[in-house]
Amino acid sequence: MALELTDSNFEELVMKSDKPAMVDFWAEWCGPCRMIAPYIEEIAIEMGDKAVVGKVDVDSNPGIAAKFGIRNIPTVLFIKNGQLVDKKVGSASKAALKQMLEGLL
Repeated sequence: MALELTDSNFEELVMKSDKPAMVDFWAEWCGPCRMIAPYIEEIAIEMGDKAVVGKVDVDSNPGIAAKFGIRNIPTVLFIKNGQLVDKKVGSASKAALKQMLEGLL
């Protein structure tokens, strides 16, 4: 299951992790966010402990969304060694998201 990331735990769970991370920025009212939500959950299960897979509710956690300049959702960030290395804005296929994350392993 994808981790619930917040303004308070993001630094510890994502930025300081020795594993690559895929972070989905979403909101309850966002239709395309709901479309990719099952993909995020499936990837989290499939990746197991090889990567950090999490979700940030932008309405509840505006600080981290502002830090990364998130203006459109869904936005999926790919972070490795505390650095933003890639991102996907808008809806995407499960295969595309998983391929982007696997490229960081």
